[in-house]
Amino acid sequence: MKKAIICVDDEKIILNSLKSQLKKFFGNEYIYETVDDPVDVLDVIDELVGESVSIFVIVSDWLMPRMKGDELLIKIHEKYPKITKILLTGQASKDAVEMLYDKVDLHECVLKPWNEDDLFETMLSGLKKAEALI
Repeated sequence: MKKAIICVDDEKIILNSLKSQLKKFFGNEYIYETVDDPVDVLDVIDELVGESVSIFVIVSDWLMPRMKGDELLIKIHEKYPKITKILLTGQASKDAVEMLYDKVDLHECVLKPWNEDDLFETMLSGLKKAEALI
């Protein structure tokens, strides 16, 4: 089974850093997709699913143009509830984060700038959660 991790952020430098760190942690065990426009994410997920790729985790920024991360994670959860969702932010309000824990079963909120070890632990637990659901 092919497995994927998707990272969404409007800043390419953040996406490059995330992808690099994830590859360092998990090697070639996963396909790593980066998306810099949240409006395109569902199309990317649909395409991967159409190619029999299981989406295990999505890591999304909160403050992005065209669509905020909470709105994006709600849309993803409605169509793909088994994908483990992680919010990566330096901007989200406590209320927005708490709403996501309730509404989309948010796995974790990681604050920017993130610590590599914390990111690894969050991803590891998120991937274990995804394995259990798939």
